[in-house]
Amino acid sequence: MQLIFVVDPAMLDAASVPMSNDDLLYFNGIDIATGGYGMPPMTPEAMKALVLDEPDPENMEDLEARKIAVQTEREGHLGVKEGVDPLDLAQAGWGVIFPATADVDARAAQAAIREALTELLALRHSQAGPRFRIYEGPRGHRPGQSKAKWLQNNGAAPSGPADPDKVPYYLLIVGSPEEIPYSFQYQLDVQYAVGRLWFPTVAEYASYARSVVDVEVQGLTERRKRRLCFFGARTEGDRATELSSTRLVEPLVQQLTGNDHGWEVHGFVGQEATHANLQTLLGGEQTPALLFTASHGAELPMDDPRQRAHQGALVCSDWPGPQQWREPLPERFYFAGEHLSPDADVAGMMLLCFACFGAGTPQYDEFSRLRRAERRRPIAPAPFMGALPLSLLGRGALAVIGHVDRAWGCSFTDGGPRAKSHTATFESTLRRLLQEQPVGHAFDYFDIRYAELSTELSEELQDEWKEHDANDLTMLWTANNDARGYVVLGDPAARLTFRGGAKRPDGAVLPTSLQPSSPVGEADDRDAPIPEVIARPPEISEEDWRHTPLAVQRYIDRRRQ
Repeated sequence: MQLIFVVDPAMLDAASVPMSNDDLLYFNGIDIATGGYGMPPMTPEAMKALVLDEPDPENMEDLEARKIAVQTEREGHLGVKEGVDPLDLAQAGWGVIFPATADVDARAAQAAIREALTELLALRHSQAGPRFRIYEGPRGHRPGQSKAKWLQNNGAAPSGPADPDKVPYYLLIVGSPEEIPYSFQYQLDVQYAVGRLWFPTVAEYASYARSVVDVEVQGLTERRKRRLCFFGARTEGDRATELSSTRLVEPLVQQLTGNDHGWEVHGFVGQEATHANLQTLLGGEQTPALLFTASHGAELPMDDPRQRAHQGALVCSDWPGPQQWREPLPERFYFAGEHLSPDADVAGMMLLCFACFGAGTPQYDEFSRLRRAERRRPIAPAPFMGALPLSLLGRGALAVIGHVDRAWGCSFTDGGPRAKSHTATFESTLRRLLQEQPVGHAFDYFDIRYAELSTELSEELQDEWKEHDANDLTMLWTANNDARGYVVLGDPAARLTFRGGAKRPDGAVLPTSLQPSSPVGEADDRDAPIPEVIARPPEISEEDWRHTPLAVQRYIDRRRQ
C-alpha cells in the first residue's frame, strides 16, 4: 500500500519545531524563494496521524517477486534471467524507447533526434547484435500505457526477470517525462536496467552520443584519473545536512578509501563543500571521473519563473543555515545548471546526487495531500528533468543518478538519537561503478531496496488490527517512497571504462525495422493506429483528462483556440 499525507505542509511552522530534537523526522529541501524548509521536520507520531492507505502500486506483483528472488538467490544476476551475463550486451541486449505519436511535427522531431543519436545507436547495435531493438511508432510508448501493457505489446511477459530474447535488459527512454512519465520508468526499472535521455536541442543529443562512444572506444585514461570525490554540504543548526554528512558521506569516504580498484578517494565535507569547490569538481581542474554529492536540493513554487532552471540545484555549505538565514537564498549559496562555467569539461564523468529534485520534478507532490482534497497537490505545471543533470549530460557527462521528488534521510539512517548509518545500497552501487560496470546494472541495488521496502510496507499495512509503531511505520513509508524516486539519466549501458577498446561504428547502417518476438498473452495491437493526442488544458488534471472522451477533448480544444 501507498501512504499519503492529509495536511497542508504550509500549516506547519518550521520555526516552531525544536531543531535539536533527534526524534524528529527531517526532510531534505530548501525553498530558495523564502529561505525556509520545503517541508518542515515533524515527529513520527504526527506523521503517523497524517497517514491514510491507498491501493498497492500497480507493479506490486513484480516488487514481491523481486524481493523473493533476492532472498532465495534464485536469480544469479537479479533483474535479468538466469544464465544471461548482464555485463555482456551481446547476451543482455540493448534497446531504445521513443514516444508513440501521431503528430506530424513530433514525428519529424523524433526522426531528427534518432539521426543525432546514430553514432550511439550504431555502437549498441554492433555490441548487442540481434538483441538490439528500436521501439518507435506503434511499438513505442503510447500515452497512458502501463509497463505491463508495453511489455506485452512488444513480446515480453508483463512480470518476472528480463528475457533479452523478448525485450533487451538495457533500455534507454528517449523522451521527456511529459511524453513518457516517470511512473513508467519506475515500474520498468524493477526488472530492467533503464535510463532516460531528453534535451531541449538536437545538438545536445549528438554531443551526448559522441561522448559515450568516445569513452568506450578510447577509454578515460587521457581525460580523467581514477578519482572518486565526495561533496557533503553541512551547515550549523541544520539537522538534515548534519545527518547526510556524518551518516552518509563520511562513512562512504571511509569505506571506499583504499579500495581494490586503484581509485583515489577525496572528500569535500562541511566547510569545504562550497559553491566554489563544486565548480571545480564540475568541469574545473578537480573534475573526477565519479562525483557523489549530498546536500539539500533547491525548491521553488510552481508559479516561480525560475523553477525549471533552479529546482533541484545543490545547496552548498555557503548557506549559513536555518537559524542565521531567514530570507530568499542568493545564487552564491547553491549550484544550478546555469552555474557551470562556459568552458566546463565534464565529458566522461558520472554524478550520483542525493538531493531533493536532483534528477527531476514530478507534476504532483507524492508526499503530501491537502485535507479533504480530491486530487494530489500540484508542485509544477508539468513534470520536468533537472537543469543541472541536463546541462551535464548535454556537455558529455555519461550519466546522472538522482532523485525525482523529495529525498529523505531514512534512505541511509534509521533516525533517533542513536541512529545507525545504513549505506550499503550507495556503497554497493559505487563499487560496481568503480569496477567499470554499466550504470544501469550498478543501479540495480536501488531497485532491490525499493522492492524489499514496498512489499514490507504493504504487508505491514494489510494488518488492519495491528497497532503500528509510529517510528517504524514512518521510517518504512518514507524509505519506500525515497527508494522509488531514484532514477538513471543517460544511457544505462554507459560505464566508466579506462581501457576502452570498442570499435568505432564508422559508417554503420542501422536496421530500418526491428521486429520483436510475438507478444505474450494479450492480442497484438502494435500495428493499431496511434491514438490522437490533444493537449491537456492546465486547469484540468492529468487523471481527469485521461478519462475525458475524445469528442469532449476536441470540443474543449476548439473552444480554447
